[in-house]
Formats: sequence, C-alpha cells, structure tokens
Amino acid sequence: MDVKRQARAAGLLYLLVAATAWVGLLYVPGVLFVTGDAAATADHLRASDSLLRIGIASEIFHQVVQIYLVLALYRLFKGVSVDRARELVILGALVSVPIVFVNLLNEIAAVILVSGAKFLAVFTQQQLDALAYLFIHLHGQGIRVAAIFWGLWLVPFGILVIRSGFIPRALGYLLLVAGCAYVSDEITALIVPQYSTSVGTIAGILELGELPIILWLVIWGARPRFVGAT
Repeated sequence: MDVKRQARAAGLLYLLVAATAWVGLLYVPGVLFVTGDAAATADHLRASDSLLRIGIASEIFHQVVQIYLVLALYRLFKGVSVDRARELVILGALVSVPIVFVNLLNEIAAVILVSGAKFLAVFTQQQLDALAYLFIHLHGQGIRVAAIFWGLWLVPFGILVIRSGFIPRALGYLLLVAGCAYVSDEITALIVPQYSTSVGTIAGILELGELPIILWLVIWGARPRFVGAT
C-alpha cells in the first residue's frame, strides 16, 4: 500500500473514532449526570439505563478502533522515525486504552446499583443513589486521566507530521498545540480545579487543532513526495 492510501486509511479510522467518541464521553454523561445531585442522577440512570449502556458500548467501540488507528499511524510514520512512532503507539494505545477499559467498571457499577437487584436490599435508597453518583463521578475523573495521554500522544504524532514531508508541517504544529492544551486542561482540573474553568475555556479552543489532520488524511491522504527518515 502506498503512502497516500495508508494515510487515507488512517484518516478514515481517525474519523470513525472522532464520530463515535462523543457519544460515550460527552452526550451520555451530559444527559444523565446532574452535578451535585445524587438523587436526580440516580433517577436518570434508572429511567435511562439503556442510554448508559449505549455510552459504555460507544467507549468500547471507539477505543478498539483507536488501537487500529494507532497501528495504522505507526505503519505510516515508522519510516520517518521509529522511535517517535513507538512513542505514538505507547501513549496512544498501550497506556490510554487500558485506562478507559478499566474505567468503564465505574459505569457498570452505577448500572448495577440502580438495577434494583435483591442483594442491594441491605442499602437504603439514599445510599444507593449516593454510590451510583460516586461511580459516575469517578468515571468522569477517569476520563480526565485518560485524556492526559490523549494529549501526550499528539506530541510524537505532531513531531512525525512535521518531519514527514508528506503532510503539511502546519498540521504537526497544530497537533503539538492541541496536545499541550489537553494535558494542561486535564491536569488543571485534577490538581487545581479552582482554575479549571478559565484554563478549560482556552484549552477547549486550542484542542480543536487536532481536527485539521483528520480532514487532511481523509481527503488528501499524503503528498506523493517523501522526505527521508530522521
């Protein structure tokens, strides 16, 4: 497979990740989770547990696709720099994907807690609501941990794009900016949450720098010329 076709194949996988990730990461939590209100959150879960299951399925799906995306990018860029391509695989799949999969146990726990199972009869309704809220909240925090690596993997990715010669350098610099924004946003939210709103507003804009590479790979793939490896 030539470089252009490899790039387009990677772009299609990247587009599939972007098109499905928002369901489990943004839409479902936005509908079901009520900040600071355990009872309302639990009521939403009981009324729409199928929606939460869809969110779980979405996360499983886009993380499996992420693995294939990272491998496709490795094949595309290994001729540019094997070391940077390996970093891309480690940060983009070997570390972040297991975090997401383990973190799904928090949502599964929330589903069980609102299921009305007989073995939960030893807990009061208020306790069950609080526990379900806790696990949904922990899931959100777990996503923040994974998102740190979603930012870090963009650094070797950006460097590879800059060095490649078959993708515009500007897209590589945008990836570096987006990666730094992801990391800054999530670390701020986890460590110094009092500044998360102000930092998140700026970071949210800079994170959009990840999108142009998806469109470029899908539409144009790669330039026919190739600049040798470094």
